[in-house]
Amino acid sequence: MAEFQRDLQPSDDRGHLLTEQSNSLSRDLDQLPTQELVDLFVAEDRRPQQAVEAAATEISHAVDRIAELLRTGGRLFYLGAGTSGRLGVLDAAECPPTFCSDPEMVQGVLAGGAPALLRSSEGLEDLEQAGRSDLEQRGFCSRDCLIGIAAGGTTPYVRGGLRHALELGALAIAMACVPAEQAPLPCDLNIRLLTGPELLTGSTRLKAGTATKMALNILSTSVMVRLGKVYGNRMVDVAASNSKLVDRSLRILRDLAGLDRESGLALLEQTGGSVKLALMMAATGLDRSAATERLQEHRQQLRAALEASGVSLLQA
Repeated sequence: MAEFQRDLQPSDDRGHLLTEQSNSLSRDLDQLPTQELVDLFVAEDRRPQQAVEAAATEISHAVDRIAELLRTGGRLFYLGAGTSGRLGVLDAAECPPTFCSDPEMVQGVLAGGAPALLRSSEGLEDLEQAGRSDLEQRGFCSRDCLIGIAAGGTTPYVRGGLRHALELGALAIAMACVPAEQAPLPCDLNIRLLTGPELLTGSTRLKAGTATKMALNILSTSVMVRLGKVYGNRMVDVAASNSKLVDRSLRILRDLAGLDRESGLALLEQTGGSVKLALMMAATGLDRSAATERLQEHRQQLRAALEASGVSLLQA
């Protein structure tokens, strides 16, 4: 059991926040039969999808702005505390194996650091200066982008990070699950995912967390699409770092270049595991050096490089 700290002062009354309000559908939550309890959660979990859909325009604007920055050497940082911060770390960690991106390109910054992934450190979110300091330690600069994630929109740690980003002239994006008028945050772009009161009052790891994860999935994947790390719906920059991903790479080469597994594996060995480079070589007949140069000429955009070479891949 967590120990109560007598000198800990309460925050201002947050009862007006959408995420802190009581959900009228769950007033008898502790008395519901198990099937009704589960059915209620299932029904309420439709709301995150609706919330993300309502914010689609803002998410789209964020994707284009972020892609522009990353294309010129900038980086994307997620900053948050508790569930919000952990979701940012999770999304950032998935980018290198999925898109073979540099681990520095997308980073998750969590109040309390790595230990807070496994053990709750919610008290650290009260320190506005800590958000600024954690970004400074990572060399955050004006060419970078920050997405500050705070379900209730009031987290000092996130507010401090967003203010720091604005002061530097970096792109600052706020993501919260309450209306902006309830909890304004300093930012250039404002993504509000209005999922409504939680079935368990105030527990934003539920609908708010689900909507946040959905929005981050869309953001990071769409940015990587814009950066040319996808051809059709295939992750052609996948890092073939385990048996499952080697198999996926071989199936991509089979479906898009008509290569059998033996030929595909031999080509992957030549390219050091780069599926994109293997596809370029297979389609054009260029050697590794020439294919690499052709891709570089077209900013690693496989489709543009293929079109410039007068060739195309199979449709699959």
